[in-house]
Amino acid sequence: TCCPAFYALANNLPLTNKQLNMKTAAILLSTLSVASAFAPSQNAASSCALNAAVPRETVLSEPDTTEFGKIWDPLGLAEMGSDETIAWFRHSEVKHGRVAMAAFVGWWAVGAGLRLPGELAYGLNFADVPSKGLEAWDAIPGWGKAQMLLFAGLIEFHDELFYSRRGTHYMRGGTPGKNMVPGLYDPLGLSTGKSAEAKARGRSSEIKNGRLAMIGVAGMWAAATLPGSVPLQPDC
Repeated sequence: TCCPAFYALANNLPLTNKQLNMKTAAILLSTLSVASAFAPSQNAASSCALNAAVPRETVLSEPDTTEFGKIWDPLGLAEMGSDETIAWFRHSEVKHGRVAMAAFVGWWAVGAGLRLPGELAYGLNFADVPSKGLEAWDAIPGWGKAQMLLFAGLIEFHDELFYSRRGTHYMRGGTPGKNMVPGLYDPLGLSTGKSAEAKARGRSSEIKNGRLAMIGVAGMWAAATLPGSVPLQPDC
């Protein structure tokens, strides 16, 4: 036999209060059953876990702490924020270290008298660039400085873009500091075929050299702007 409420509806009979309650309950149950089909499943939760950043313990395990015996972090920056924050810190540190290494070599090359042939800009030969770092920067025309800054900005933009399109983002489980712009880093493919252990040693060396380069560039800038501020530092 069918439900009295549906029998009454089918025969155009008036519904009692009890039958109305039964009808309302049936509608609610059918609505809930449809809504449950769109409810997130356990797979969604597991996918979120897979997209989590590399744990801070893993990030802070590189490089080794041979020099100080422990992580040198007097300001407690490693305790700030989530795992995503630490991954962002490490990614930024590696990038700043690479820029500092390039800047240190460039500053040294100019100071040592090394010059490229030809013109840096119209009417300005490379040979005419001053030997001191900040004076060399001041000699570059404004549009030349804008081009360099624009080029750096494009690298940063495409690095983030390729992280999202071609790999796992460093804040979602990817490797912090990994360059994603094709041909920019290691164009000769020297790291191709290296083992995971060799790559880990290379990352540790890069981080340490980058830290030293940041200190070196800061020292040369201080010596150039504040004479005598850096002991034993020659004029640069």
